[in-house]
Amino acid sequence: MKKLFSLCLLAILCPALVSAAASNASDLGVISKGYDISTLSIHVSGSTPELNALANTAFNAHKRYKVVQSGGQFEAKFTQVAPNQVKVEITRGSTPVHTQVVSGTSTRHALLKAADVAVEKTNGLGLRGFFASKLAFVSERTGKREIYVGDLFFGEVKRITHDGALKLSPRWAPDGNRIVYTSYFRTGFPDIYQVDPHTGMSTTLVSLKGTNGSARFSPDGRQLTMILSGEGNPEVYVGNAQGKLVRRLTRTPEGVEASPCFSPDGSRLVFTSDIRGRPQLFTMSISGGSMVPLPTGGTYCAEPDWSRGNPNKIAYTLQVGRSFQIAVFDMAARESKRMPSAPFDAVEPSWLADGRHLVYTARNPSESHICILDTESGQSTPVSGSGLGTVQQASVYGP
Repeated sequence: MKKLFSLCLLAILCPALVSAAASNASDLGVISKGYDISTLSIHVSGSTPELNALANTAFNAHKRYKVVQSGGQFEAKFTQVAPNQVKVEITRGSTPVHTQVVSGTSTRHALLKAADVAVEKTNGLGLRGFFASKLAFVSERTGKREIYVGDLFFGEVKRITHDGALKLSPRWAPDGNRIVYTSYFRTGFPDIYQVDPHTGMSTTLVSLKGTNGSARFSPDGRQLTMILSGEGNPEVYVGNAQGKLVRRLTRTPEGVEASPCFSPDGSRLVFTSDIRGRPQLFTMSISGGSMVPLPTGGTYCAEPDWSRGNPNKIAYTLQVGRSFQIAVFDMAARESKRMPSAPFDAVEPSWLADGRHLVYTARNPSESHICILDTESGQSTPVSGSGLGTVQQASVYGP
């Protein structure tokens, strides 16, 4: 039971941990009130109804921007100029700011890349764009937990696994050509698999004695961290990108580790351990040594994700009363910032490229959605809609 607990801790899937928080289906994932921040007004338009709707959806989800119908500080106009090309024209008042033709794999993808250009040319904070990100996520659309991929706003969604077995925790390789995940497919026990998101070809990566899960790539794609229990207890391990040459890092016979994640420079890991009686966050060098606790101030902290866009930030899931909410630990300030409490559980954070926004799962006892959260304003927007059934455990690739 304790070995299996590590997987429940990873995804907070155990029914006993689902809170009693309730929300209306139409409001699930919506947080409209948060912290006061400075915003920029922008008027966004597209040359077709589809481009116009997608561009407005993207900028409305950003929260650095206030989308207006006219008279904004900036105007961003998006025009389709070829099947896979979109031109973005940015003006400030009557003054041209930037014009660029952007190519993508489709018109939709080109629009999102062009919107990223508009963010980078107007935000004034040096933020990267993130609209062209891709997601891997778990959906129960077929009645089984399968892995799907799609863009950040759930367009061009494609199912990439088809075996009907339970799937957990899909995670992208840095080059976008592999996704690792945990599945009970062949053995009936948790093993680590990899799947090509382009072809859907899936292969076993790690199938050792005991449970095998929580796999994540290093930022350079050369290493893989994972949780293995073959030596008697769920512990943190690191191996090469093929799941070989595995070596053990933690040794906590009285504790359970879960959810390891590399630092942006690949030199350290952050993970969850209950060695102190309750799940807490710890860091550790990938060469070994001591586990260093993070002073989050919370009594239950899990599912850490270390931002590559801002190396000082680690997002995680925090238990608040009977619910779960998102918090961000600042490595420089050595303190946590809790996002505004919502009438639903907010779990499974995964950073977007700019180090300010992340995606997470908003859930109540009957359903779940993927949302974008602006950690500066504390506001969030659902993006997964209702056509995919229960959707959860999203991870981000790119741009």
